Amino acid sequence: MTKRPESSGDSTRAVHGGERAHQTSDAVTTPIHQTSTYWFPDSRALRAYQEGRLPRDEYGRYSNPTWRAVERKLCELEGAEAAALFASGMCASTTLFLALLPRGGHLIVTSDCYRRTRQFIEQYLTKLDVETTVIQPSDTKQLADAIRENTRLFFTESPTNPYLRVTDVPETVAVCHRRGVEVAIDSTFATPVNHRALPEGADYVVHSATKYLAGHNDLLAGVVLGSAQRLAPVREAVGVLGGVLDPHAAYLLLRGLKTLAIRVQRHNANGLRLAQWLEGHPRVRRVWYPGLASHPDHAVAKRTMRGFGGVVTFELDTDLDGALRFTDACRIAYLAPSLGGVETLIEAPVLMSYWDKSAEERRGLGITDSLIRLSCGIEDADDLIADLEGAFAAL
Repeated sequence: MTKRPESSGDSTRAVHGGERAHQTSDAVTTPIHQTSTYWFPDSRALRAYQEGRLPRDEYGRYSNPTWRAVERKLCELEGAEAAALFASGMCASTTLFLALLPRGGHLIVTSDCYRRTRQFIEQYLTKLDVETTVIQPSDTKQLADAIRENTRLFFTESPTNPYLRVTDVPETVAVCHRRGVEVAIDSTFATPVNHRALPEGADYVVHSATKYLAGHNDLLAGVVLGSAQRLAPVREAVGVLGGVLDPHAAYLLLRGLKTLAIRVQRHNANGLRLAQWLEGHPRVRRVWYPGLASHPDHAVAKRTMRGFGGVVTFELDTDLDGALRFTDACRIAYLAPSLGGVETLIEAPVLMSYWDKSAEERRGLGITDSLIRLSCGIEDADDLIADLEGAFAAL
């Protein structure tokens, strides 16, 4: 068996991590193990497996060799002991909540949070008598005041969606761990290339692997990472709840991960270039991007992140009709939800993500009629700027 070259580089880990030292054949590419069940030569081998003396697979809801290659690679990238793959990012978050939160427990989340996560908390966790306190992002004083005796978990995105608020993870961890509260960071927007929360003390890191990790807008997947001990109840919950990743999707995710570091470098460069250009445009009221000095968490982002990502949120100097004319006029950017793929995507959240909310509810969430979220792909920045300049003409 050939050992993987020792290296701490992101690109080397992305290409070789989790695979080279575990290859069972001379195939460079880890194969797709497209099976739902595994056979045993005899009952002695089955008993040895059940007693933990024989490491192997039994059934496709519990494990798959292609999954394990992805999990090992993500562990190397995030600095984690263990990982659990899921069929989607939402499945990763909801399974984490169900595995950790007891009936009558208390959860703290931030207001600038993915709307489906909030929906799960409001519609489903309440059935388990789980109470939730919502605080402002990056406010550790509010966090400390919100902790109760029955608080089990603090969950936040960093950067958040859509205003890209950045959490000071070491400070947050210190506040929570003093009171026995665990910390889960949804690092989808950051990726392990731009920020690694586990070495800073976070207990769990969550990704919608659909986004930057896979990188090509062609699959759904999610992952939770942490220590082996903390991941044990999460892994058990996967086998019970059944939100498992298809082996072929795992293979596609594995292939996408090999170019993660180099893709994120281009996302970072495009995001910063467009954010700076948009901030100087006369038809833009405000830009939210952690790499800009004008962002409320720029100091934290500059201190803790190695790059600021490809998502840029900005508010146009127009009304709803003008915002929709703007997005419709784009010729390179696709009018579409999601982020993190090689293609640039653009949306007006008022219509794409919050169309079912009233105007009052949207205002309460900070979603204005002229708000735009741009997810920069890996195209040439000059072409993206020209595309947006043409869209400004439609105003």
